[in-house]
Amino acid sequence: MRTQDPHSVQRMVLLVAVIYLSCIHLHRQMYDYGSHTLDITGPLMVMTQKVTSLAFSLHDGLTRKEEELTTNQKYYAIRKLPSALEYFSYVFHFHALMAGPVIFYKDYIEFIHGHNFRWHTPPTDSRLDTNYNQKRVIIEPSPVKAVVKKVITSVLCAGLFVTFIPSFNIQRVKDDDFVDGKTAVEQLLYLSVATVLVRFKYYHAWVLADAICNLSGLGFNGYSPDGTAQWDLVSNVDILSFEMGITLKDSIDHWNKGTNVWLRMVVFERVPRRYGTILTYSLSAFWHGFYPGYYLTFASGALFTYASRAVRRCFRHYFQEPPALKAFYDFVTMIVTRVVMTYITFSFVLLEFWPSMRLYTNMYFSLHLAAVFAIIVLPHLTSHSPSHSNSTPLKNPFSRLSPNGVTSGVNG
Repeated sequence: MRTQDPHSVQRMVLLVAVIYLSCIHLHRQMYDYGSHTLDITGPLMVMTQKVTSLAFSLHDGLTRKEEELTTNQKYYAIRKLPSALEYFSYVFHFHALMAGPVIFYKDYIEFIHGHNFRWHTPPTDSRLDTNYNQKRVIIEPSPVKAVVKKVITSVLCAGLFVTFIPSFNIQRVKDDDFVDGKTAVEQLLYLSVATVLVRFKYYHAWVLADAICNLSGLGFNGYSPDGTAQWDLVSNVDILSFEMGITLKDSIDHWNKGTNVWLRMVVFERVPRRYGTILTYSLSAFWHGFYPGYYLTFASGALFTYASRAVRRCFRHYFQEPPALKAFYDFVTMIVTRVVMTYITFSFVLLEFWPSMRLYTNMYFSLHLAAVFAIIVLPHLTSHSPSHSNSTPLKNPFSRLSPNGVTSGVNG
């Protein structure tokens, strides 16, 4: 960052960081293939996000005009190169070193200087002290309630994972009696439970990391209208919103949220719109490593993202009124999203190519073919009524509402 031209520093840092991370991923795959033990790759993935996001923020702040930036880029833009102390403090910040969540430099430096409390005025004067040398002093809100809730959630997720994962081991899908002896419905039901249980491992780590950050004062995000302090600035996952999402986009938006913002920052907003989805999923796959299962999941994710857009355009406007009909539509789409999520993510957990392909072949790639049909054929079979053109416009598949109220996001 100190030696490169600010006009190109973001590309150089991204290239070097991703190549180095890739080498470590490959090294691990050679000496410990298929292992889920914690090693340097986990923290290094988070560091990669930190240094690349910082480089892009510096590029935006030092070389681009205000009117050229998106709302998201304006928020994260940095106009001063960090000192060595600031840089290494940010990269090795111990609260989020092992499991994230990724913390962006602007949020981190505001936390260090105490500005994260200054920028958010409480709804009443009950949290203000105006008697300190005639100055207005803001009393920091307590994170105890949020932390206790997150610790309880984390411990519960760990308990469920340890208790039930032996009964629903994902490796069973490689057995002949599972592939040939069960129907597609039975296979999907088993996979849905197995993949949910695997996610509990991530919920445990991420929610506990959120609690650790909150205990230090990091993660404060202002006050709700009723005056309650919000501690979700660096939250990595919203469990209920992910598990109950009514569309693929809704679920993606609430999974690994920091990575969503990072991918949007370094890819989705920087490339032509028609390439945004493909390139975003591609970087996400490289960032995770080189197990074939990752690429099957992310390739399928891109396909189903396009398919969900097509289905939404063709049918959603027919089910907005009355409210009961909309509720029924939302329920159906939630069930379909659960099935699709199971179908495309089991390979991410399994990691291996041929066992995943064997199971897909046994299912005749049925949902993949349905997605292709939705993209290519469905738009020609359905008419677009005037009400559709006036309906709520589609948002991009990786957007979410960031803690500061601006649009941000992407996939993880």
